[in-house]
Amino acid sequence: QVQLVESGGGLVQAGGSLRLSCAASGRTFSTYTMGWFRQAPGKEREFVSGIAWSGRNIYYSDSVKGRFTISRDNAKNTVYLQMNSLKPEDAAVYYCAARILGATVTLKWDEYDAWGQGTQVTVSS
Repeated sequence: QVQLVESGGGLVQAGGSLRLSCAASGRTFSTYTMGWFRQAPGKEREFVSGIAWSGRNIYYSDSVKGRFTISRDNAKNTVYLQMNSLKPEDAAVYYCAARILGATVTLKWDEYDAWGQGTQVTVSS
């Protein structure tokens, strides 16, 4: 059973930065495709970014491209999301997800096999 624990959320002013971390349990983290999703109140969960096991294939949603950077450290079983130039519309609960059974990044949240508990990101204007 893979367990994911997010950290790094908080309150930031518009234009500021936050770095989210997601620590994973398990010896085979390096084989997982990892993703970040977010969900704002009253909205559906949406894909933010994803990174394949090798770190070579990376995807971003159009809304965060150029502002957010995903990375992973397989030696530390951790995936990161560096968020810069934050906007009020970025405010949401951010979730880390692992795709254990698939090798490619997918935008569909139901194709991920394990989820963290989420971390709140609040952006004040």
